[in-house]
Amino acid sequence: MKKTLLLFSILLINLSISAQKINEKYQVHINKATSEIRIDGKLDEAQWQRCEAAKDFWMITPADTSKAKVRTEAKFTYDDNFLYFSAVNYQEKEGPYIVESLKRDFNFGRNDNLWLILEPFNDLTNGWVFGSNAAGAQFDGQIGEGTNLNPNWDNRWISQTTFDGKKWILEMAIPFSSLRYKAGETHWGMNMSRLDLRSNEKSSWAPVPRQFFSITLAYTGTLIWDNPPPAPKTNISIIPYALTGISKNFEKNEDIVFRKDFGGDAKIAVSPSLNLDLTVNPDFSQVDVDQQVTNLNRFELFFPERRQFFLENSDIFNSFGGEETRPFFSRRIGLGTPIQYGARLSGKLGNDWRIGVLNIQTSANKDTSVGLPTYNYSVFAVQRKLFSRSNISMMIVNKEAIGFGLENSKKGFSQYNRNVVFQYNLASKSNKWTGKAAVMKSITPEATTDDFTQYYDVSYTTQIWDIGLTFSRVGENFKSETGFVPRKGYNYLNPNIGYTYYIKNASSPLISHGPKVFSFMYRNNRTDVPENISLSSDNSTTHVLGYNLTFRDRSTFEFFTAYDNIVLYSSFNPINPYLKNYYVKNRSEHSWNSWGTSFTSTPRSLFTYGFNSRYGTYFGDGTRLRLNGQLGYRFQPFVSLSLSGEYNSIKDVKVFAFNDNKPTFAGTDFWLIQSKFDITFTNKIFWTTYFQYNEQVKNVNLNSRLQWRYKPASDFFLVYSDNYLPTDLAIKNRSLVLKWNYWWNI
Repeated sequence: MKKTLLLFSILLINLSISAQKINEKYQVHINKATSEIRIDGKLDEAQWQRCEAAKDFWMITPADTSKAKVRTEAKFTYDDNFLYFSAVNYQEKEGPYIVESLKRDFNFGRNDNLWLILEPFNDLTNGWVFGSNAAGAQFDGQIGEGTNLNPNWDNRWISQTTFDGKKWILEMAIPFSSLRYKAGETHWGMNMSRLDLRSNEKSSWAPVPRQFFSITLAYTGTLIWDNPPPAPKTNISIIPYALTGISKNFEKNEDIVFRKDFGGDAKIAVSPSLNLDLTVNPDFSQVDVDQQVTNLNRFELFFPERRQFFLENSDIFNSFGGEETRPFFSRRIGLGTPIQYGARLSGKLGNDWRIGVLNIQTSANKDTSVGLPTYNYSVFAVQRKLFSRSNISMMIVNKEAIGFGLENSKKGFSQYNRNVVFQYNLASKSNKWTGKAAVMKSITPEATTDDFTQYYDVSYTTQIWDIGLTFSRVGENFKSETGFVPRKGYNYLNPNIGYTYYIKNASSPLISHGPKVFSFMYRNNRTDVPENISLSSDNSTTHVLGYNLTFRDRSTFEFFTAYDNIVLYSSFNPINPYLKNYYVKNRSEHSWNSWGTSFTSTPRSLFTYGFNSRYGTYFGDGTRLRLNGQLGYRFQPFVSLSLSGEYNSIKDVKVFAFNDNKPTFAGTDFWLIQSKFDITFTNKIFWTTYFQYNEQVKNVNLNSRLQWRYKPASDFFLVYSDNYLPTDLAIKNRSLVLKWNYWWNI
């Protein structure tokens, strides 16, 4: 095994070596403005006529072998405070544009839109996206690891669009204070990505192979400045907030709680590429609620971080490990105890080094019966660039209890938990080869063995082949309280291979199709455990054979067949893991076959729909049917409505009843219904309402949020939230919050 892992690591390093950037010849020049620019989407200033145009975009889909059919012409200029960008987006035929709504951070695949991709450090790894749909809704996000987009990142900038039936024009101004860049650098990585749904064409200025996302930084061209952009200043932004609200827990029959809170954040540019984020008494009541999912396994589900304080340069902290071996997961911070204050220092140190330092202090849990101590969280991460796009990195995570006492220990809490991680990240010049090799160790007050975790993956992606292999080993005593490691004590292997056939006939409704085969194999590290002992991982194998079809109108259809085998290492309720009424026995073995389908309609229509299905045998020789459907309709550009429903029917499962330990056949049916109403009165006033009915966890949730962005990155929020029991709609808890924040640049 050691020799295999050594060869695996050598392969990753050899694949990293590369030379000059791929799209070096794609260049456009930017000159300083000699007259004023007004952001009105009209481009009638004389300055725009003097700018060099970036045009002749390349098609990405449906084929990436020719120039784009729909024309796009973009221009750049700047002054002492702003980078200005404009784009004229012509349509193939006269007619209305296609957008979902005016909501910020829209879905790229469902809107006529254009994104500007900036990569000022020329590391082909980290960058930003600023864009707009044809109706004027803004999008911004941060790119990490060369291709991973975080759309929850927000900053301060302005834009405007106009439309005349034949073309739509985008004009934007990005403050230099909102960017991170190296002083004196006159060559920035840059690309533009456009989607025109009416012609079903996605295109980019510098060509990007269609198997990759159009934001992939390995394929950026170059923005050449006539002189270095204005030297970055010591920019300081203060973002205070104040809120008032009421809440009541009806389940516990508690009194109404009146809230009057204030706090805020600060962003300080320590250097042109290094940012310090500070927070005091933060509040995240306006953050979107998690979309609930049905859970039929005994392991925790992962939900992404949405809190703004944790988002800038988040890849420095979050890129370690894999999906189930994350040594750091910021959502653990503030869980059960509110955050008092914190600081994050993140960014670049020179051309080859990146650093991330985090320290957060939480307050004590108000419920003394819980016994949860006050914790301090500290994280240190550093990356060193290797070759053109790869890096080697290290991270230390420390969770330390303050004033830890005997009562805390009696209730099972740890005095401290630490993790040390070393990782190599592979990204080849062409992005065809990507991968990781990581080793992690946990440190706890108890002396333990087998507290290491290893994670390795490598993938090879071309237009026709998608091949990957992942291996991980999680030690039985590996402990990561500030991470996401839902199971321990296992070896994991995930091989996958896919092949895509492309249709050359332009009149065919089908663009591509092809098979894919993949497996998930978990094997427990221990085989000598007595049957009365439970372990956190099982022996399980899943093999899947699927076939995917992509149509010219951007609709997709997929069908699959799968085989599952599992040997449980603890008792488990396969009907509903949240209930303790039934169980299948520890060390019992189960096998089944299943098949399923998935369809998503074209995003061009005002009415959209999709469905998913799965049917097959199940635990205890039972059966499981899952049906999922989604409906959507938009009254563009102001209203977008969606409704989804999932139905699970589990029948004739041989289980044991907890009350008498006798075998019986049981089953259940439950629904998960979700609806979302997005009403965007303007591109500054948004009203979003979520409704979720989850029969599995016996909860009905209503969350309604009204947002007024009265200035860039400055908002008023009114948030109403309710939770009910689904049987009689009795109220469990209710809250109403009014929140104000303001982004103030000093």
